[in-house]
Amino acid sequence: MAKNFQEQFTGIFTPPLYKQRYQFVKDIVGKYKPKKVADLGCSDCTLLWMLKFCSCIEVLAGVDICTSVMKEKMHRLSPLPGDYLQPAERRLTITLHHGSVAHKDPCMLGFDLVTCIELIEHLEESELEKFPEVVFGFMAPSIVVISTPNSEFNPLLPGVTLFRHPDHKFEWNQAQFQSWALETARCYDYSVEFTGVGHPPTGMKNVGFCTQIGVFVRKYPQTSQSAHSDKSTEAVYKTVFKAVYPSLKDEKYLQNAVISEVIFTAQIIKRSMLDHLVSEREEYNYDATERKSEFQPSMNCFSEDLGKPVVEKSMEPFVNRDVVYIPLKTIFSFPKVNQLCGTFEKLCKLIADKVTLSSDGSAMMLNTEHENEEN
Repeated sequence: MAKNFQEQFTGIFTPPLYKQRYQFVKDIVGKYKPKKVADLGCSDCTLLWMLKFCSCIEVLAGVDICTSVMKEKMHRLSPLPGDYLQPAERRLTITLHHGSVAHKDPCMLGFDLVTCIELIEHLEESELEKFPEVVFGFMAPSIVVISTPNSEFNPLLPGVTLFRHPDHKFEWNQAQFQSWALETARCYDYSVEFTGVGHPPTGMKNVGFCTQIGVFVRKYPQTSQSAHSDKSTEAVYKTVFKAVYPSLKDEKYLQNAVISEVIFTAQIIKRSMLDHLVSEREEYNYDATERKSEFQPSMNCFSEDLGKPVVEKSMEPFVNRDVVYIPLKTIFSFPKVNQLCGTFEKLCKLIADKVTLSSDGSAMMLNTEHENEEN
């Protein structure tokens, strides 16, 4: 929180201090690969916006007491046109809630990582007393990251007399923060390690980091019984934003992606095949009769029954009159199609009635007329 107010003195840090805090969280995500992440005191949603690009995350949630700050830039969390054109493999849902971190809400259960970046110093005493029970007792994520200003660093910051932000209710020194964190960890069966961002000047190591950080890790995995005990509480948060990103795990988006890739692959095969045939004609300067015989070997791929292709006997594409036949097994052999579908049966199911197929359904049919006019 309070990024803008702190920018007035974070010029002494490179990168700026708030960016170092966010990068610290991104490094934690890279290390532990959480699927569900909640940012308490999400403010203008900048951290959430950065985290949405982390491929391991499937659920992002933000909570803040001030809706106007969230709404200023929450549009950045919406899917872009490119997300629909090229859906990601993973599912991603982003939700923003208006509410206090001193209140319990069932929508905040089940998270792997909870971040509280420059939050606790904004809490009233009564809220701070409830905060550990809400986060560590009720939400009980595997990992909690809490950052807060180190008051011992304040004399080194230009323009800071008492607190770094007019809304801060307190600012702890290193001993105060560590005492609170260790007691909280002990009460809720977490371990905690201390670090920070914003190094002190040379020779002033005892001052500590400008921003002190505690990384809490739950000692024991939650059992199904403990996960649901004493957590039947009413919803108190108000949802102000929700975005569900297109995903290849959704059959609709998967089908669109497969059809597009199949058509693209088939066009490449057709183009390559016709270019090769044209090149051969030009090289040997065949006359009309010889050019006709050039296609004769491909006719072996047809049965005598009304010229229906029997393409399952071969994976080679071939031409009959003005139609190119490309076996689906050939298309399936291309890595991108194979990766999208997984199985040949899945490919057949997804493209059924969506592309033109041979009578036996084993090959895709493309017209050559347009190419012939160009050549």
